[in-house]
Amino acid sequence: MPRLTAVFLILSACTTVAAQQNPSRPQLAAQVRSEFLHAWNGYQKHAWGHDDLKPLSKSYHDWYAEPLLMTPVDALDTMILMGLKDEAKSTREYIVKNLSFDKDISVQNFEITIRLLGGLLSSYQLTGDRRLLNLAEDLGNRLLPVFDSPTGMPYRYVNLRTGKVRGNVSNPAETGTLLIEFGTLSKLTHKPVFYEKAKRALVETYKRRSPIGLVGTWINVETGQWTDTDSHISGAIDSYYEYLLKCAILFDDQDCKRMWADSLSSINQYLRDETKGRMKPELWYGHADMNTGRRTATTYGALDAFFPAVLALSGDLGRASLLQESSYRMWMKHGIEPEEINYQTMEVVSPTYHLRPEIVESTYYLYHYAISTVNASNVRKVGLPPPTVRKLDPGHYQQMGRMMFADFVKHCRTDEGYAALKSVVTKEKADSMQSFLFAETFKYFYLLFAPPKTLDFDSVIFNTEAHPIRRDW
Repeated sequence: MPRLTAVFLILSACTTVAAQQNPSRPQLAAQVRSEFLHAWNGYQKHAWGHDDLKPLSKSYHDWYAEPLLMTPVDALDTMILMGLKDEAKSTREYIVKNLSFDKDISVQNFEITIRLLGGLLSSYQLTGDRRLLNLAEDLGNRLLPVFDSPTGMPYRYVNLRTGKVRGNVSNPAETGTLLIEFGTLSKLTHKPVFYEKAKRALVETYKRRSPIGLVGTWINVETGQWTDTDSHISGAIDSYYEYLLKCAILFDDQDCKRMWADSLSSINQYLRDETKGRMKPELWYGHADMNTGRRTATTYGALDAFFPAVLALSGDLGRASLLQESSYRMWMKHGIEPEEINYQTMEVVSPTYHLRPEIVESTYYLYHYAISTVNASNVRKVGLPPPTVRKLDPGHYQQMGRMMFADFVKHCRTDEGYAALKSVVTKEKADSMQSFLFAETFKYFYLLFAPPKTLDFDSVIFNTEAHPIRRDW
């Protein structure tokens, strides 16, 4: 009997260890929820009423002279999806009672739009709380002066009280990543001006593409002239392409449909790069001159890792899955992804990690398409050929998510939140925890492991800050 008892205890211990090493989906969802609360409690304790927590110094960071409650607004719809009812209710009440945009501060239109306007609109749709929509409309009105340039492309900054604008040199991401939010505001308030202004900005950006169909990195919104002709899918351009596709689907906008199809063709012709991998060919997207298509750099990074999700949404599961494997290889190189690598040598070009969500986002999208048929309506709306035939293994993307979440917790968790990394090589932490951790990174990890009924993927479009917007008007 003692021997049998000992064997039983050993087997029980082994089973417990195995369960801890390979947790189930419900266990993982619960872990993500718990880590969200850990970071949220750190914010509440040390930075409540401010924009961001500084997790190492246990202090706060505000973007401007007066706080705009970036973290509470960004976090609210994630709380709702996680079923954190008490936290969501108290946060919503705090926002509607304390957030005011009547401030004499000059703000960056793009960031305020995707984080605050997008967050308020999404949370309004999830709760029906009209006060959130009122805040969104007030903010939208205060942002409108940015569009008063000779080209219709927005200036980068606007004073929320005076409407004074500045920053005439912008980029496609900042000129073209506005229509989901302004268009949704237009639909919900029945005021066409919001849709019209943002739509024109998107079209004017597209109209200035090169003869081979590419856009550059920096453009003067007053003259319409490019000041930097480097073309890529990375930061400063990335979400411009994302919104062409998503607005075609969300609003059934035929112009966006055409612009996306044209742009994707040029992206795949000039930016796509297939290299010889260790075992098989690898797919990457690099940099090229917008006018000639000449390859200018073989770099890819954390921000580029959004593109597998966009390809999957468009129906191109073949390229989406191949590019996701490349992104994951970038992550596994040092146990967490760097800001940028040279994909030909796999050497780190920029070693920082800012708690970015894009690779998790793409994992979630591919997992969704692995367990369901491709939404044919998406493909029809954007005018693409039928989806590429590629059998996806949902277990593969679950395991990919497990590994990334374990690495994420291991390297970035602090006693009062989560910290960015100065270097993925040394794992030295930085005193930064931006609000998109709550809006995007935790949300996509949670949705990857949570039951599909948590959110009907095909009934929403996520803005680039992962705020879900309903597809029905």
